[in-house]
Amino acid sequence: MNSANNAAVVVGVDGSEPALRAVRLAATEAARRRRPLRVVHGFIWPLLRVPVSPAPGAPPGGGLRHRAEELVRAAVAEAEATAPGLSISGEIIDGEAAAVLVGESTTAALIVLGDRGLGGFSALLVGSVAVQVAAYADCPVLVARGAQRPDEPVLVAVDGSEASLVAADFAAETAVSRGVPLVAMHAYRHPGSSGPGDMQPLVYDEAKLHGEQERLLAGWLTGLTERHPTVRLTSRAVRGRTGGVLADASRSAQLVVVGGQGRGEVTGLLLGSVSQSLLHHAQCPVAVVRAPR
Repeated sequence: MNSANNAAVVVGVDGSEPALRAVRLAATEAARRRRPLRVVHGFIWPLLRVPVSPAPGAPPGGGLRHRAEELVRAAVAEAEATAPGLSISGEIIDGEAAAVLVGESTTAALIVLGDRGLGGFSALLVGSVAVQVAAYADCPVLVARGAQRPDEPVLVAVDGSEASLVAADFAAETAVSRGVPLVAMHAYRHPGSSGPGDMQPLVYDEAKLHGEQERLLAGWLTGLTERHPTVRLTSRAVRGRTGGVLADASRSAQLVVVGGQGRGEVTGLLLGSVSQSLLHHAQCPVAVVRAPR
């Protein structure tokens, strides 16, 4: 995570409405963090050897490069209207969108992008860029989706892993900066059987299991309030599949924060299955925070 004072919030744009929603979210976040905003467009056409200048005899305002310049200008204007006085710059960078944003992440404080772009295939491409960037970025990634609920709490998934504890710190900082409570949630499953080959359900005490999971969660959160003394923390252990539990809880949250798996852990297109599920199903913006390499 880049914490340099001059590190910018970077938002990726492609001219789509989801990208403009991301611009508004990014401008708000940059103003809150007192950081500059960079509006970036990954311009893939030169890599494909497609002519980007106006054709001979065509109006001078034509061509793919001019169109890219227009959409960046429109995004900058949207950001200026959202956060007047914010330091904002726009840039076109030759390259594929995900690769460009991952490259930006090495010096950015935060990457922001929409949940889908101009591809339009929501079932497959909703996340084709978002998943790649969240999986490989060197800084937290914020994906604009769902409803904006500024008065609701920040929600973070905690399971005891290093990635989830790093996410909890990010979520605590965010909740404090936004002046809202933080809800730390742990989802757990009931035991399935008494042993290998035993098809009989295991008899267990639901109340006892729930209490054990709550104690686990409390232990994982030890030190969080010491590092963030002003955070208003509530913890909840809930039985169920993590992705479904968090998606349901996101209906009454302003942001859900999850830890992302590191490089080389091939789970769900190189991103944790829970993180990827939320990129598709959360009802509010999603922040994916990977543990440092």
